[in-house]
Amino acid sequence: MKRISIGGTGLKVNKNGFGALPIQRVSMKEAVYLLQKAYDNGVDFYDTARFYTDSEEKIGEALSGCRDKIVIASKTGAATVEAFWKDLHTTLKNLRTDYLDIYQFHNPAYCPKPGDKAGLYDAMEVAKRQGKVRFIGISNHRQSVAKEAVERRLYDTLQYPFSYLSSEDDMAIVEAARKQGMGFICMKALAGGLITDSALAYAFLDQYDYVLPIWGIQRESELDEFISYQSAPPEMSPKMWKKIEEDRKSCSGDFCRGCGYCMPCTVGIQINDCARMSLFLRRAPLSVYLTEEWAEKMKVIEQCVQCNACRERCPYGLNIPDLLRRNYDDFQVFWKNRQ
Repeated sequence: MKRISIGGTGLKVNKNGFGALPIQRVSMKEAVYLLQKAYDNGVDFYDTARFYTDSEEKIGEALSGCRDKIVIASKTGAATVEAFWKDLHTTLKNLRTDYLDIYQFHNPAYCPKPGDKAGLYDAMEVAKRQGKVRFIGISNHRQSVAKEAVERRLYDTLQYPFSYLSSEDDMAIVEAARKQGMGFICMKALAGGLITDSALAYAFLDQYDYVLPIWGIQRESELDEFISYQSAPPEMSPKMWKKIEEDRKSCSGDFCRGCGYCMPCTVGIQINDCARMSLFLRRAPLSVYLTEEWAEKMKVIEQCVQCNACRERCPYGLNIPDLLRRNYDDFQVFWKNRQ
């Protein structure tokens, strides 16, 4: 199995990282089973966050007995120093540990810096001196924040979306992090579900020795796929490159990555799925989405009041109300023409 060094931290882990956001959707028993099976098969990097409801608690329950053999990264979305310390203490308690290997600022709208008004970076440095945090990281979806984080050399790691659907500007951020010796933790490796071929996604990212993908795992079948690639890694081929070019073409332009930061919607629109419906209809069996249930969910778009709250929160700057309308129109065409 391939191992990777996380930038200049000295941390060396399995190239397969475990993204623990999805385990908040399953029971404690199911989550513990998945986490322990991952560990038993060599997975030793686990990414979670205070924001992921009980994800931290599930990791603590499953893996506290092997704490010295794994690397744990968590995140705080705190906006104040007081909230930062509250989050950190809660996270440590949930994970049943007295330190975090990597503690990350969770998608802040700006790049925290030493001496700034909020004082969050200074609090992070205090936590590091106290031994509660080994390395300081930042997780973000915004190109401007990610770029500044790399250029300022303030962080040990950057967690940022990266897949074969990434733009040239995104690719430049990944390369800049490599040149700075900054650890790069790759989220959204399946582009929020738009990439359906995990072997292709794995083979593409396997070309980048300095990139650590974290795969969001919720089902045992998903875990088994990535475990299987450790002993028999898929390799890029002309056929794979052709598929990548086809996917890049079909997903060109403005498209929703499904990060969910736009939500909740003031009228109850399930934005992170409805704004991607056109892509889903073209990339998945129609029977999955052309259902009465999805027709009802898409119909809620008619209630949009153009408040633009979602647009203001979108880290990619998308015109979400317009995107929703276009996806709704597209869905209606498919719905009327369904067999």
